[in-house]
Amino acid sequence: MADTATPNVIRRADYAPPAFLIDTVALEFDLIPERTVVRNTMRVRRNPDASHASNFELMGEQLEFVSATIDGAPFAQAHAHEHGLTLDNVPDSFELTLTSICNPAENTTLSGLYVSGGNFFTQCEAEGFRRITYFLDRPDVMATFTVTLRASKADYPVLLSNGNLLEEGDLPDGRHFARWEDPFRKPSYLFALVAGKLVALEERVKSGSGKEKLLQVWVEPHDLDKTRHAMDSLINSIRWDESRFGLELDLDRFMIVAVSDFNMGAMENKGLNIFNTKYVLANPETATDTDFANIEAVVGHEYFHNWTGNRVTCRDWFQLSLKEGLTVFRDQEFSADMAGGATDEAARATKRIEDVRVLRQMQFAEDAGPMAHPVRPESYVEINNFYTMTVYEKGSEVVRMYQTLFGRDGFRKGMDLYFKRHDGQAVTCDDFRHALADANGRDLAQFERWYSQAGTPRVSVRTQYDAAQQRYSVTLTQGYGDTAPAARETQKGPLLIPFAIGLIGKDGHDLALQLEGETRASEATTRVLEFTQTEQTFTFVNVAQEPLPSLLRNFSAPVIVEYDYSADQLAFLLAHDSDPFNRWEAGQRLATRELLTLAGRAATGVPLQLDDSVVAAFARVLTDETLSPAFRELALMLPSEAYLAEQMAESNPAAVHAARQFVRKRLANALRADWLAVYEKHRTPGAYEATPEASGHRALKNLALSYLAELDDPAEAVRLASAQYDAANNMTDRSAALSALLNASAANGGSVEAHQALDDFYRRFEKEPLVIDKWFALQATQRGSAQRPVIEIVRKLMAHPAFNLKNPNRARSLIFSFCAANPAQFHAEDGSGYAFWAEQVIALDAINPQVAARLARSLELWRRFTPTLRDGMRAALEKVASQVKSRDVREIVEKALA
Repeated sequence: MADTATPNVIRRADYAPPAFLIDTVALEFDLIPERTVVRNTMRVRRNPDASHASNFELMGEQLEFVSATIDGAPFAQAHAHEHGLTLDNVPDSFELTLTSICNPAENTTLSGLYVSGGNFFTQCEAEGFRRITYFLDRPDVMATFTVTLRASKADYPVLLSNGNLLEEGDLPDGRHFARWEDPFRKPSYLFALVAGKLVALEERVKSGSGKEKLLQVWVEPHDLDKTRHAMDSLINSIRWDESRFGLELDLDRFMIVAVSDFNMGAMENKGLNIFNTKYVLANPETATDTDFANIEAVVGHEYFHNWTGNRVTCRDWFQLSLKEGLTVFRDQEFSADMAGGATDEAARATKRIEDVRVLRQMQFAEDAGPMAHPVRPESYVEINNFYTMTVYEKGSEVVRMYQTLFGRDGFRKGMDLYFKRHDGQAVTCDDFRHALADANGRDLAQFERWYSQAGTPRVSVRTQYDAAQQRYSVTLTQGYGDTAPAARETQKGPLLIPFAIGLIGKDGHDLALQLEGETRASEATTRVLEFTQTEQTFTFVNVAQEPLPSLLRNFSAPVIVEYDYSADQLAFLLAHDSDPFNRWEAGQRLATRELLTLAGRAATGVPLQLDDSVVAAFARVLTDETLSPAFRELALMLPSEAYLAEQMAESNPAAVHAARQFVRKRLANALRADWLAVYEKHRTPGAYEATPEASGHRALKNLALSYLAELDDPAEAVRLASAQYDAANNMTDRSAALSALLNASAANGGSVEAHQALDDFYRRFEKEPLVIDKWFALQATQRGSAQRPVIEIVRKLMAHPAFNLKNPNRARSLIFSFCAANPAQFHAEDGSGYAFWAEQVIALDAINPQVAARLARSLELWRRFTPTLRDGMRAALEKVASQVKSRDVREIVEKALA
């Protein structure tokens, strides 16, 4: 697994089409865990659009070469080497058969063919297929696949691969076989096979054209009772894609398979999606509302890839956002439609808020660090490191801007043209942009910069009101400010920014909008301004009173808006803005401003005080029954400690934690009666329902419980949380109660109630791995104290019998949760968190470099912290850099230290 060779930098500008093409692939597997034999027969021809090459170079890793034949005759000029196989002096067109051997049982990287829980699974994106057989493992080489699987029938009764089942039957010696055919051309990264002891929930549905389709969700037998929600999500996804985009399921069957050892969330292999169990298994006792929502979103995401990623795929990995950004946008729209349809803007806004919170906290930070890169990167060392928030989440925002510019109908026209032009092809982000532009009769040349410029744009806003002329001018200026060097190097000029705006009158109602030069006011009270210059002024006329601007409504572009709202103005927007996103945004700005001021005071030891007006603003939201519970829960949730620390000139996690805890305690004590009233009002008695409405009530109730746990005297909160824990009929309420008990007991070194609940939780669910992941994560993210630092708890849990570093979910639940989601404890001044981080990155690097690289990114912003913390982080990074062997981790730490 070690890759000690000096890695080559791969550049987009160096792309060249493959010298050879592969039209058909026939794979035969004799599946034995320690020694799987793979026979690979390919029809190969020279690519008429590529430069001539006398040798045929195939990629291969961790393979034992056995033999090669061309057109049925042994071929002696085949040379296996560390990175693949070279065949000298091949003809222009030929049939090539390769036989090789791999060892799935020892493949802890979980890339290629591997064994988990006694079953066989694959993960081939991005470059895992070369661990299965020698191949042109690149996305622009597309072929049709026929796959024959042979294995022990007793050990592996289920044999699955892509496409449609052609034939199955018994073989001598207790073995059996299954033969599958995928009629659609695909790149090798979409190949999949599964073999093992699995059972399926099945359902047959009819597509929009009346064709019957078989849907299957395959799991281990003891998990069958947790598959209904995934199946319902799949059916909803199929119906939604037909309705919204006219895209129909194109195979006779569609399969989902769940595996606990998986590096990613899920994988869209054609017709055979392989999922992390975390995004399939759910019932009320084991899964939270968040789990139910995530399963729906991820099932939708992978299904939607059937067209945006599979039927039309990427020419090269630099175009990764072509499929991922587009499909994230599609799954976000799907989830919003499931919550509120096309018209319930308040319900849709809760989904929008959740998505933007993730973008700001994680992608904006990435834009400001050493791994900053454009949505379409220009170079990489290890492609696995570029499955990033920028490619996915910012890529989704870029796609959303097309819809903002052209509307739903215009966006659909562009999608239709995209599929008409490119079905069955491997294409680029530019091809997608051209389809949207041509379908809508627009020149989108300037829009290309969203793909090629790194960094988060900043839009500063100046306003001026002329009462005599009733004119209101809004001047927008775009730039990048003091951003990361990698971002500055890619900037090529102003962007086309769709900037949505509304004007609010003194009575809290939206004003009519009429731009200078228009004959009458628009019926809409939100206008999308096409901001295309470095500085541009838009003037509204017939504005009878000085308005308050509502800027970037619904977060119409992934930018930072700079406008000097007063605290009173933010409170007014929080109370009155008709745009739900901006109403939430006003509250977040108000809270962020206060919290950063308090953090500055905490850093210098100045006593902390919170203005009563802030408490009053929160009280208005808390008690406003016209707002949905889901929206109130989001509006009353303070910005995260990680996000706040990133807003400081010099990040100080301890000061941020002190400030945030001070505000939480102040709000808890000042609004105690209101929190109690909300807690009682939003109970959800009766059977559990995973509906958006019921989830919203639980979310607000459990937020109230978390605030009550901050009371100076938390006895009442402990009583409520203990009672809720004991009576809970669902994991949402049970885990929220346990979290409240842990936090209520943090100040005194742990309470009896918290310890008892932790022990009970483990005993109840010790046979449910995903629930035990929650048990680890709750302890890793608890508040801790000087007397009881969380690092000691985490180190103790590392030795727990249920902990297994080789399982990515378990590693993420404990190690990642502590390092990424408990900043005050991880960034302890004694450096204990950094020493722990270095140990775990080095240990994981030897087992699973992809997971290790994800953990390595925890320290990439080290230069932005206080001097003491900076020194500790640099030392930890240097230790890791001196010991790791994978190019995955080396690329991360070397860029961080550069």
